[in-house]
Amino acid sequence: MGTDGWHIIFAPHWPWPVLIALAAVGLVAVGLLAWRRPRGTIARVLALAVVWLALANPSLLEETRAYRPDIAVVLVDETSSQTIGTRAAQAAAALARIEAAAQRFDDLELRIVRVTDDAESIGEDGGSRMFQALDRAMADVPRRRFAGAIMITDGQIHDVPPRGTTPAGPLHALITGARDEADRRLVVVRAPSFGLVDKTVTVTVRVEDDRSREPIAVVIRQDGQDLRRLAVPPNRDTDIEITIRKGGVTLVEIDAAPGPRELTTINNRAVVSINGIRDRLRVLLVSGEPHAGERTWRNLLKADPSVELVHFTILRPPEKQDSTPIHELSLIAFPVRELFEVKLNDFDLIIFDRYKRMSILPRVYISAIADYVRRGGAVLEAAGPAFAGANSLFRSPLAEVLPAEPTGRIFERGFRPSVTDTGRRHPVTAGLDGAGAQGAEPSWGRWFRHVEMQPRSGETILSGVDGTPLLVLDRVGEGRIAQLASDHIWLWTRGFEGGGPQAELLRRLAHWLMKEPQLEEDDLTAAMRGNRLEIVRRALKTDVETVTVTDPLGEVRTLPLTPQDAGRATASFAPPRPGLYTISDGTRRAIAAVGSLNPKEWSDVRATDRLIRPVAEATGGGVQWLEGSAGDIRRVREDRVTAGSDWLGLVQRRDYDVTGIRQLPLLPAWLALVLALGGLMLAWAREAK
Repeated sequence: MGTDGWHIIFAPHWPWPVLIALAAVGLVAVGLLAWRRPRGTIARVLALAVVWLALANPSLLEETRAYRPDIAVVLVDETSSQTIGTRAAQAAAALARIEAAAQRFDDLELRIVRVTDDAESIGEDGGSRMFQALDRAMADVPRRRFAGAIMITDGQIHDVPPRGTTPAGPLHALITGARDEADRRLVVVRAPSFGLVDKTVTVTVRVEDDRSREPIAVVIRQDGQDLRRLAVPPNRDTDIEITIRKGGVTLVEIDAAPGPRELTTINNRAVVSINGIRDRLRVLLVSGEPHAGERTWRNLLKADPSVELVHFTILRPPEKQDSTPIHELSLIAFPVRELFEVKLNDFDLIIFDRYKRMSILPRVYISAIADYVRRGGAVLEAAGPAFAGANSLFRSPLAEVLPAEPTGRIFERGFRPSVTDTGRRHPVTAGLDGAGAQGAEPSWGRWFRHVEMQPRSGETILSGVDGTPLLVLDRVGEGRIAQLASDHIWLWTRGFEGGGPQAELLRRLAHWLMKEPQLEEDDLTAAMRGNRLEIVRRALKTDVETVTVTDPLGEVRTLPLTPQDAGRATASFAPPRPGLYTISDGTRRAIAAVGSLNPKEWSDVRATDRLIRPVAEATGGGVQWLEGSAGDIRRVREDRVTAGSDWLGLVQRRDYDVTGIRQLPLLPAWLALVLALGGLMLAWAREAK
């Protein structure tokens, strides 16, 4: 509270234009009188001035003011890079000195803002947003009260504005760390977002290290598995060829060996996410004979625009004997060599629908199909009655990869397919509409033929008559194979007894065989949902109860898994900082990015004043390194220099609120009358002499 002295104000009785006109007329009249009668002129001017001032109504005004403290914003960088070395300690000591210095000034209020790794402080690219934090802190600060801002940071700020948009006051920077820091960094120069499955893409990286001239060892991993090791030259772009092996997301990790001087090894690692896209899923459907269910398979596969279907039906097997000449038949010859020798590896899935062993497909080609499965191909065998007889495919080289063998019996009675306990956890059959609760009979329609099989390997996910295997899945080498021991799924398509989920079941089955990531029965995934990292473990067995999570700084935590339905177990937590998190259940490994895959916060962690100095100088602020001793804090007037070599200045604005006013008239009416009459009488007296 204080008084700012007296001020003269005017509250004219008449408008100012009228008063100015009266003053002009009066001066002209006085001038004429002075020309004719010089005596008494001064007295007349004084009398006229008194009258004019009385009409202008001057007053003395005294204001009582309440001075408001100026506001200084102190931004403390507490992002991840500030955990390196002694930076956090330097920042804490500098903040303590600023707070102690501010206590000396009664007219200064400190507003301390801590910039952390939360969503507001870190942008989508994972960079520190110090100036965004400053803008938020100043949102309710009037410009006439802003004394200045002080940033305590390592200088790695990723939202530095151009000079024309700098704060309306001095911006000072106190830099943590040291001037001569060195650090090796891995930079992703170019990386594709998409790639075709079984095709190669190019990722360009560069290992930046100003102190190394020798080749640097780099390890490349794909989906958690070591791919290869390279020796790359420092500070030069290097192209790395990656083959996309599956649809969906492929994570490529690239690790550079630590350098002789490292601030951190976090930025020696980069991760690239590439979405694998299948150009066309090529499916070969071979029907051994025409039958009612043949169209079910054809319609399902033709309805999917991503599937390119090649369908052959054996209408005239070689053993069929009649008197029709060959040249009179309109049938085309089955292109055995072209399909099973030349183009075999072009197919993603081969379906044998009620196919039986016959001379049209020699053993050498069936053996090639078995090898095709081991190398990564997929085969589905939908069995008909012939599978239980002498012409069964099980009596061919394909038996080496088939997971179940026929017993020779065929059940010809009604039954409802049931999901097994394993099937309730397997993504192919988990959650199928109408499956019913565990132990209850499904609500879908019956089938009437079931070839009895004895499983040898794999997983039985559907059972038929008396609980015997109906649908068995297995992995062989790098490929997959499935056996369906009935040819009556077409009854569901026709809606018999209400039908069933044949479209969804067959779609899932086909896509599982073609290795769609969403249908993996043994998988570990992690992704951000809101502000929490959600971890999903899918498995056919419940032998995994916990997962370990490693954060970007190498800190490890163990999370318990909560069992869910459909073979899933989940865990979640709120990540404390952005960056790459590695999740492991002891066997499988997943990587999740919080914020950016390769956050700017870790791209370069060397302390620097290069980014902040131009902005500080444009506002009249100063930049000082904390590796020495930080300078003093001073209050300066608005028209003075605001920074020196050993001090930082905060502007003294002296903003105030008026709390009281006292007004005293300078020329009351009675006084004006006395002075005016006195002036006229004096003029008359002078003229009378």
